[in-house]
Amino acid sequence: MPAYYIGLMSGTSMDGIDAAVVSFDDGRVALQATVNQQYPESLREDLTRAASTPVDDPIDDLDRLDTLVGECFRDAALKALLASGVDVGDITAIGSHGQTVRHQPDAESPFSLQIGNPDVIAGGTGIVTVADFRSADIAAGGQGAPLVPPFHDWLFGRADQNRAILNIGGIANLTLLGATGEPVTGFDTGPGNALLDRWIQLHCNRPFDQDGAWAAEGKVIAPLLESFLNYVYFGKSPPKSTGLEEFNLEWLTTHKVLEYDAVDVQATLCELTARTIADDILHYAPSTEELFVCGGGAHNADLLARLAHNLPEIRIDSTATVGLDPDWVEAAAFAWLAMRTLNNQSGNLPSVTGASRKVVLGTIHSP
Repeated sequence: MPAYYIGLMSGTSMDGIDAAVVSFDDGRVALQATVNQQYPESLREDLTRAASTPVDDPIDDLDRLDTLVGECFRDAALKALLASGVDVGDITAIGSHGQTVRHQPDAESPFSLQIGNPDVIAGGTGIVTVADFRSADIAAGGQGAPLVPPFHDWLFGRADQNRAILNIGGIANLTLLGATGEPVTGFDTGPGNALLDRWIQLHCNRPFDQDGAWAAEGKVIAPLLESFLNYVYFGKSPPKSTGLEEFNLEWLTTHKVLEYDAVDVQATLCELTARTIADDILHYAPSTEELFVCGGGAHNADLLARLAHNLPEIRIDSTATVGLDPDWVEAAAFAWLAMRTLNNQSGNLPSVTGASRKVVLGTIHSP
């Protein structure tokens, strides 16, 4: 019988917990069942506020959120397990990314905090749970992010093709897979859906811009785009990573966005995501031939059209065409990382995170 794992993921968009029951064999992922579970709206609002506010939250409130998120992750895992038909005794482990509420890898005392109590998950499912994947890399001098490039390399890498894998969640991140045996590289390019989501929530009371339809109605504001692009993060060299602490509504107000029509700001934010991704590919991997997209942004038709316009010589497609549905790549990645942890194998790539060495990631929690 294959070894089954459950991967649990909620990204900076906080649009729900992805749970996937998977097995791995010969460079392939077999999806047994998948579930997307939404956070209760009040919890989502609390998490968004906690992640976007650059001040410390009271410890009692943070611990409360840690327990509530852990319960949501536990429930998502149980739903996926039920849907899969796999016996609980046949699940080797759960890999839980948790919910990032603070990411400060460049602070004087670097850290990255993901909540979602793994003991609640392990105790509630009866399954060994691996969590806290970022701390070991940060302790080794790395950014703690992105962590999915090793999985991308394992699943999507080809010796005869210069490929890039693009995950567009709240933050967009790239994995650059060269065909010449060069080290795999990867980094956060900047905002993916985060600013687009916050802006449409503010002006249209919608959780996200379906298919990028609202952005497609607007016109790019050239001086505003230039102001965005001059922000210091976009000029940084990798390794680099970022989060909602940096790109949020407060960041937008520093660019005087309220002086413009809201729909044109949305179009400009969509162009910002496309431009920063394209600029980084052209700068750091100009020989890229194929770009495969995963994450929620893979369904944003306007964003994909803008990417194609900025990268006319590169084939752009979904990761579904090369082995895995774009909605489940990250959940599968953390299941894969949990497998690595239990096998005492390293899970980071120093060429990506800037860590001083390869390390085994995660902490193991028994039921």
